[in-house]
Amino acid sequence: MDKKTGISFTVITCIIGFMVAVQFQTIKEPEVRDTRDLWELREDLKQSQELYTELLTKIYTYEAKVEQYESQRDDSKITILQDTLDELKKEAGLTEVSGPGITITVEQSFNEVGKQATTITPSLLRWLINELNSYQAKAISIDGHRVIATTVIREIQGRPKIDSYSISPLPIEIKVIADDAERLYNKLKASEAERQFFIDNLRLKISKPSKVVTIPAYDDPIRITEMQPNMEPDKK
Repeated sequence: MDKKTGISFTVITCIIGFMVAVQFQTIKEPEVRDTRDLWELREDLKQSQELYTELLTKIYTYEAKVEQYESQRDDSKITILQDTLDELKKEAGLTEVSGPGITITVEQSFNEVGKQATTITPSLLRWLINELNSYQAKAISIDGHRVIATTVIREIQGRPKIDSYSISPLPIEIKVIADDAERLYNKLKASEAERQFFIDNLRLKISKPSKVVTIPAYDDPIRITEMQPNMEPDKK
């Protein structure tokens, strides 16, 4: 590998690491109470999403480069770029992933206290995602839809939605992958999660850790504005 290729590979590796950090920080809550006002929090979220958008732009740039090198028959550069592109897509949530993890089922609690729930509120879902991320979750899907850094969970016309998809009536499944599924399971069982859901007349059923949990790729369109990839040929 020549000097120029080595430098490029180092830069690309840094980008991958930075992407992981951005995706985690975007939806991670700190252990201590955050004292920043609402406008500061919104500004931080905006900056994180802009960084994530820049990294997605890198994906499209590398895709264009791969096509360029294929036309030039430069096999060594194609291999490096394709491997990097695959890793970037994986970290961005754009590919299906499998690994050790757990499955969480959210269902009605069938208790006699309060009104029986038929769905889950967006605020409770966001709270659970933040809890899972604090326990080092690597990938999450809700009702069959992948959660990424730019995912929006909200209520529209009385129905909870994840990005452009309506969340199904109860019960729903939440799948989580982690490097240490046993630790994730123990942390979640010892947390306030079950109590928080019980307050909303919901019950969490947390499966025992599984060696293989499969989470789909993010399949909503990702719109990137003002993207101008560098298509100039590399100088020899």
